Amino acid sequence: MIRNVLSIAGSDPSGGAGIQADLKTFSARGVYGMAALTALTAQNTQGVTGVHAVPPDFVAAQIEAVFADVWVDAVKIGMIASAEIATAVAETLARYRGIPIVLDPVMIAKGGAPLLAKEAVAALTRHLLPLATLLTPNLPEAAALLGEAEATDRATMQQQAQRLCALGAEAVLVKGGHLGTDESPDVLAIGQEIHWFEGKRTATKNTHGTGCTLSGAVAAELAKGHSPQQAIAAAKLYLAGAVAAAGDLTVGTGHGPVHHFHDVWMPVAG
Repeated sequence: MIRNVLSIAGSDPSGGAGIQADLKTFSARGVYGMAALTALTAQNTQGVTGVHAVPPDFVAAQIEAVFADVWVDAVKIGMIASAEIATAVAETLARYRGIPIVLDPVMIAKGGAPLLAKEAVAALTRHLLPLATLLTPNLPEAAALLGEAEATDRATMQQQAQRLCALGAEAVLVKGGHLGTDESPDVLAIGQEIHWFEGKRTATKNTHGTGCTLSGAVAAELAKGHSPQQAIAAAKLYLAGAVAAAGDLTVGTGHGPVHHFHDVWMPVAG
């Protein structure tokens, strides 16, 4: 049986992040992807120049339309954009219990532009985080959610993952891609239970959409019935291949996208 996964996120017209990255990831991981838009962005590989939020009641209407007709095996939440949208999404999803929810707290674009209004952070923490099967912040996002300084070592990463878990998420994966080391470790906290996932850092600037892609891949694996540990391990392996093959693409002049179909498409000579 092919599983169905719903992404609730913003749009990236350049195709590397947001809804576009999620749908590519879902397809690459063998699940059927659906999408409810929270915001339109004007962006490319060089940065974000504009954000237009979708009215909260229409975000809710999109989600309700999917659930009214399609069996949903997992949900991935990305860019929320406003406190009102966070509340609307939470109130809508609260009616559908027992479905794995991956919450990727998208706050800052690769180029540094803010993607989550400050007042929305509190709403996300209060309303969406308790619904999450898995929260997947990077180091700056974890620090922002906790109101703390960004972690610079493994010990602090683990402590922040556990503190975020205590706020209500079933599990928290703090991603170490921003550590200034040759390694890119991630730490998973499930209550007081800790798991580390190691990873080598690939020397490339083409990392646009890595967070979206990882969380989307995890949601796909959870939809298949895998445990969080199994889902994260499979997602990290997939993302590593997508980053390593990013150079096969010729998309933009800034932070290019990862290659979501690296094991399907073959480079064309010349």
